[in-house]
Amino acid sequence: MEARRKENPALCCLVLLCLWNSVSGSLSSKGVNYEVQALIGIKGSLHDPHGILSNWDETAADPCSWTMVTCSPDSQTVTGLGIPSQNLSGTLSPSIGNLTNLQFVLLQDNNISGHIPHELGRIPKLKTLDLSNNHFTGEIPETLSHLKALQYLRLNNNSLNGPIPSSLSNMTQLSFLDFSFNNLSGPVPSLRAKTFKVVGNPMICTTGAVHGCDGTTPTPLLFTMSNSQGSQESGNTKSHKIALAFGSSLGCICLLILGFGFLLWWRQGHNQQIFFDVNEQHNEEVCLGNLKRFQFKELQIATHNFSNKHLIGKGGFGYVYKGHLQDGSLVAVKRLKDGNAVGGEIQFQTEVEMISLAVHRNLLRLYGFCMTKTERLLVYPYMSNGSVASRLKAKPVLDWGTRKRIALGAARGLLYLHEQCDPKIIHRDVKAANILLDDYCEAVVGDFGLAKLLDHRDSHVTTAVRGTVGHIAPEYLSTGQSSEKTDVFGFGILLLELISGLRALEFGKTANQKGAMLDWVKKIHQEKKLELLVDKDLKNNYDRIELEEMVQVALLCTQYLPSHRPKMSEVVRMLEGDGLAEKWEASQRAEATRSRAYEFSSSERYSDLTDDSSLLVQAMELSGPR
Repeated sequence: MEARRKENPALCCLVLLCLWNSVSGSLSSKGVNYEVQALIGIKGSLHDPHGILSNWDETAADPCSWTMVTCSPDSQTVTGLGIPSQNLSGTLSPSIGNLTNLQFVLLQDNNISGHIPHELGRIPKLKTLDLSNNHFTGEIPETLSHLKALQYLRLNNNSLNGPIPSSLSNMTQLSFLDFSFNNLSGPVPSLRAKTFKVVGNPMICTTGAVHGCDGTTPTPLLFTMSNSQGSQESGNTKSHKIALAFGSSLGCICLLILGFGFLLWWRQGHNQQIFFDVNEQHNEEVCLGNLKRFQFKELQIATHNFSNKHLIGKGGFGYVYKGHLQDGSLVAVKRLKDGNAVGGEIQFQTEVEMISLAVHRNLLRLYGFCMTKTERLLVYPYMSNGSVASRLKAKPVLDWGTRKRIALGAARGLLYLHEQCDPKIIHRDVKAANILLDDYCEAVVGDFGLAKLLDHRDSHVTTAVRGTVGHIAPEYLSTGQSSEKTDVFGFGILLLELISGLRALEFGKTANQKGAMLDWVKKIHQEKKLELLVDKDLKNNYDRIELEEMVQVALLCTQYLPSHRPKMSEVVRMLEGDGLAEKWEASQRAEATRSRAYEFSSSERYSDLTDDSSLLVQAMELSGPR
């Protein structure tokens, strides 16, 4: 007994010493967390109009609770910095180089200017760097070639100049690289990335054309090659140079059309090679961007062999399970039906390739994937607060302020999909069940991987209507033609769900107005009886003016003709209090002057949208957290 007592103090000292070592490793000589210092330096050089970084406190000992900061669950070091699409301006501080454990930096779609810090080359674990769609100037830092773990690099749509550093050709691990739409010049080095883009740099020319590199050589649209393919592309460019220089204008156009057609054909035939080999059995930790590739057995263990007890959702494309990974983190595992079938593979490819590039605080982040010969699985972070649909039915009741914040967050997520994502994405099933809530009840748009990609076209005609009854826009239901305005219609119905606490079908029937739900909402708005629409559980704890404004936005979004509906960028501004009065007044004037002789009655138009007896839809209906 005495020996044990003597051992206990020694054991306690050892534990305390280990804890001190782990803590002191993150501290500067003055006892301040160096990661806190670095992040405060980044915040200080940026202008933050929306106050996204307001909880970054220089007196804090730990930055892991700060918004837009991701930390490792075991070491509690900063591994990710993601602040896309927040209208940030200013410059990027060199102190970012002190965050030596960073694995991804996502600052795309802002207004950040100045030079790209050379200090980025001091982050050895960095795998994903996206600074696209900003106003960066100066040259591409040579130090980026020091990033031996970097796999995904996007610097496109800035104002960078000078040559592409030749040292980047040594980065054999790169999977994707985009330098397009800058002011780069000089030859393109023999980069080894599987896919890289340099379109939109008029002063650039191909490797081997140094002596005649004066901007006359046309910029390659897209390079997607291995080493042998690179030499072939270079040879083709040289052979075309004489024809382009001395041929007629008609001949040039023909050559360009043929070359571009061949490039599209080649890429289509080798698209899978660029991405993943389905038959590969080796374990790759990361294959694209910051995605993790899981082993099937790992996900089997996490979900208790996909036990029904862990089932939290199901739909037309598969089942969703709650999972516990070995590191203790919770995930939602989406197991696709018929993983080895053509449809399942297309769905998998769409989600993995496109969702991984759609990164926004209001979009559900794809954490990883699993691919075998017979299985396709997607892994997402687990959303502890479930979906908006489930929370509207649960206790405690979502207060009015939270509902407004959810509406604005969902609108911002859809805005990113429609106007800031490349290629643009249509969700096609916007509803309360597909808006998830994180730990802070912030809206996260999910299931947008089931959408059709616009690929820079205004609309997309599909062969089958996918969506949920009550949320389907009339033109999509009748013609199968969807566009961004299809999502705007669904968002308008979502606003009514947030106000009423009921599903679209439920509040239409509750009002004894089956077949004319939107007519009923218009009627009570005109009669100033909007309290009839409000969730009874709110018990008058809401702002009457804000209620009327939200109903007006909903009615603008659900207008019959798609061209009359606002864009999501306009919806976001109206929810933020900018321009709603003018938009609503213009809408009312147009409606008053419109000849009703050429209009269907609203009851006829929307009757199909509230009758769920005949339409077969494929949609993910989730009742609990995921």
